Amino acid sequence: MSKVTEMVTKLVQPLAQARGDELVDVEYVKEKDQNYLRIYVDRRPGGIDIEEIADLSEIVSEKLDELDPDPFPDPYVLELSSPGLERPIKNDSDWEHAVRSYIHVGLYQKIDGNKVYEGLLKELNDETLTLEIKVKTRTKEVKIPRDAVANARFAIEF
Repeated sequence: MSKVTEMVTKLVQPLAQARGDELVDVEYVKEKDQNYLRIYVDRRPGGIDIEEIADLSEIVSEKLDELDPDPFPDPYVLELSSPGLERPIKNDSDWEHAVRSYIHVGLYQKIDGNKVYEGLLKELNDETLTLEIKVKTRTKEVKIPRDAVANARFAIEF
């Protein structure tokens, strides 16, 4: 985590929690000569609406403007948004909420010939996760070591 994202996380976390929101992620990226500070927030259960995001955006913007010294070396665009239906699964709380949900998992190395799986997260413990996947017309369970998971997110089942 960069110094900027770490500082923004420490600033925004209590602001979000005080409102009953959850800070999901913070990104500070450069795209086409423009810096973006992206802050993703959510509310469980039910999600967060655009008005709640706008209110939090105003609060965060004011707090960022008050920082002295300014931690941002260059001008940036502040974006607050919901992570959406396919939000990333990053921490233990996310994983706990993902049990009995349809998820997408990317792996560092292939397991049974695949680096990507989508399926229902049936079980989760400290060492493994168990996905129920569809193979043509059948279902099958795949056990994946948690340390083999490169990334994970909620997914929409088609």
